Amino acid sequence: MGMKSKDMRCVLILMAAALGIYLAASIYFLDHFFFHTAINGVDVSLRAHDDVESILRKHISDYKLQVIERDGSAEYITGKEIEMDYNELNSIHKIQRIQRPLMWIGSLLRGQRYYAGDLFIYSHDCLENKIGALHCLNRTVVEPENVSFRYINGTYEPIKEIYGNRINRDKLDKAVRTCILEGKMKLDLDESYCYDSPEYTLNHGKTAETKGLLNKYVSTKVTYVFRGEKEMLEGSVINGWLSVDEDLEVVVNKEAVMRYVRGLGKKYDTVGIPRKFRTTLGKIIEVKGGLYGWKINVEDETKALLENIRHGEVTEREPIYAQKALSMAGNEIGRTYVEINVTRQHLWFYKDGRMIAQGAVVTGNPNRGHSTKLGVYMLNYKQEGATLIGADYEAEVNYWMPFFGNIGIHDATWRHAFGGEIYKRRGSHGCVNAPLYLAERIYKNIEEGTPIICYEE
Repeated sequence: MGMKSKDMRCVLILMAAALGIYLAASIYFLDHFFFHTAINGVDVSLRAHDDVESILRKHISDYKLQVIERDGSAEYITGKEIEMDYNELNSIHKIQRIQRPLMWIGSLLRGQRYYAGDLFIYSHDCLENKIGALHCLNRTVVEPENVSFRYINGTYEPIKEIYGNRINRDKLDKAVRTCILEGKMKLDLDESYCYDSPEYTLNHGKTAETKGLLNKYVSTKVTYVFRGEKEMLEGSVINGWLSVDEDLEVVVNKEAVMRYVRGLGKKYDTVGIPRKFRTTLGKIIEVKGGLYGWKINVEDETKALLENIRHGEVTEREPIYAQKALSMAGNEIGRTYVEINVTRQHLWFYKDGRMIAQGAVVTGNPNRGHSTKLGVYMLNYKQEGATLIGADYEAEVNYWMPFFGNIGIHDATWRHAFGGEIYKRRGSHGCVNAPLYLAERIYKNIEEGTPIICYEE
């Protein structure tokens, strides 16, 4: 029993001593700051409340903010340069009241950091001038650039982004003022996001998506078939039509695609080209001009080609045509056509190589500027019973077969003679006037699109 009493007495003594120390410390912290206490970044741990002003003034007199650039170079902003001073009318007394002396033991394990927004004052003009003079704002600017893409060996590869050194002045101003007011001595411009940085980097998820789309587009292969000839379009050309915008979206240059399609038309369209033609009388002549032939529909083919590219298609096809000839071979006229010899004022109509109608006609009056247009045309449509109206005429016809605007083949029942040199004196306004029987025979056998060849010997 004696030993237990002795042990109990020791415990009570230790508890009393601990309580005494705790109470003594609590009394100490009535006018002192706790362990690990900082006000606006200035360490005031265990310092008397009355000493804090001198500590803060010492901080101000020694204050020097180190501004560190992305390349590691540094410069400074000192308290003296910006006329930094201690604000006598501050609210630090509120911080003193926050601390409860009996709660001091918690500060052994947890830091106490306080901020008084009115603790430090400085000249805003001086600070503005000092910031404006910083080297980081006055060096040669390297602009930030997003990740980009390069086409090489048939595929696209990303090129690493450029961070550059362009400072965001608003962010810099805010970061510097925050450091000063919070008593921080170092400002890392990169860590504080004071630079304008690229939005899309090599590791951004959008980068892989854009790369995949670019490679899909250049995998396109379109083989055009032109009357036995082939023209292939592939990535080596398509890549020149692609670009990536600031949002890393792939843009296909529609104008460039349209220029390519126009180039195909220039190379392969046959409307109006000179054609060798064997006449009924056995002569081989060259017929130029007219509206007959193959012609690519530039607008529709451009749309189709853009769709091919967007789907990365591999395909072989004809282009979309605005109009087609009846044949792809030779002069493209084939074996069904109307032949009009203006010199001899005679017309022949062949169908599948067999002549089914012929006869004398009267064409446009050249002496009045109404010559029938020469060249190879095609029948636009045919109409039974029509009224032809011009500036100085109106005529009823039974069979109307236009091939160039308001110029066409039709019967002319008001005429009693055809052929010879009638056209030079009393020719038409450009149409091909035919006897009723001949116009009817042609009308009943001709189809839309049939070539009509007008020539002089």
